Amino acid sequence: MTNETIQLKQGIKLHKIETNKFKTNLLAIFLSVPLTRENVTKNALLSAILRRGTNNMPTQEILSKNLEEMYGASFDCGIEKNGDNQTIKFYLESINDEFLPQKEELLKRSFDILFDIAFNPLVENGKFKEEYVEGEKQNIKQIIEGKIDNKGSYAMERCIEEMYKNKAYGLYKYGYIEDLENITSEELYNYYIELIKTCKIDIFISGILPENIIETVKQNQNIRKLQERQIKLNEEQKDVNKQEKIVEESMDVTQGKLVLGLDVTSNIENLSYITMCYNTILGGGANSKMFQNVREKASLAYTVGSNYLKRKQNIIIRAGIEIQNYEKALEIIKEQLEDMENGKFNDEDIQNAKNLIISTIENIPEEQDTEISYYFGQELANTNITTEEYKEKIEKVTKEQIVEVAKNVKMNTIYFLKN
Repeated sequence: MTNETIQLKQGIKLHKIETNKFKTNLLAIFLSVPLTRENVTKNALLSAILRRGTNNMPTQEILSKNLEEMYGASFDCGIEKNGDNQTIKFYLESINDEFLPQKEELLKRSFDILFDIAFNPLVENGKFKEEYVEGEKQNIKQIIEGKIDNKGSYAMERCIEEMYKNKAYGLYKYGYIEDLENITSEELYNYYIELIKTCKIDIFISGILPENIIETVKQNQNIRKLQERQIKLNEEQKDVNKQEKIVEESMDVTQGKLVLGLDVTSNIENLSYITMCYNTILGGGANSKMFQNVREKASLAYTVGSNYLKRKQNIIIRAGIEIQNYEKALEIIKEQLEDMENGKFNDEDIQNAKNLIISTIENIPEEQDTEISYYFGQELANTNITTEEYKEKIEKVTKEQIVEVAKNVKMNTIYFLKN
């Protein structure tokens, strides 16, 4: 596998991931912009509108027919929050020409369709089609209203919202109903025009690639129309709460949802790799301190674990508990944090954590979309760490470094969803 990045124009990059592990080519386009309250809802609605049709393929039926003719190629589109920025994502997967009875230039056709969806949307009378906009507004509204249905995810979203109140990362990626209702077709199209002029554009292609792939992309008429741009993404803001915040919310639930948001305040070199090991020992699997002590020994949680938000240097601990066990569960969770700070874990714990992380790293090249996501993360972080270098950095983490990080983990927010 080889990975190469080519700057097509200022602010627009092509990333080639050459691999012969798959019989398919996977293409992706990422449009990244700063995350703000003013644009978060528009971005979510835009991602839904763009998949509805283009000037060349004005309906989803025509798009589906084109994909079916390409031996059942598949397309997807969505929205993602990447730290303090937001990305509209497009994917198209098709069979590699190498595995067809005869050459059909399927890769070029795949690019033509995907670029058409992202850069040549259906426009009627200087705006997006009214019918599509109104239909997708209802769909987005249902997604926003439905976030409360999964109480575990809802509790985590609420904890992050409280940790980052009035800040970019606290925004919900699908936006807000009160903003959605006021967006018109014309306003959304004007916003799209400005976004395409200014957003960071990353194009990825993974698979068995022909030698002329760069020229194929450069000569696409939609790419040729794009202007160079000065990229102005948000820089990650890190504010640490000086005082622990406690938020309790009542809802008709049978199981309490306890979420703890932690700040990692250390400036130690290779912080993210050390914190990964810390988090895995703390709550990253069945061997973790959280699982063993809160769930297995004390029987206080149905589920318990922790996630590391690398881009924001936060750890989120989540537990599903009996509502009356709140105080005891919180006490034992805090004991695990103290144990980590006091170095109460052994070499076996560290090696188990490293093995788990390295296993995940080794699986990155086994799925095309996972590999693309990995290298896009590298692009956003302005780093270029291969998976082999990644594993080496994990292997080098020491107990002393983990304890150093543990001493700089501070409680930010305790959120509890109860009956």
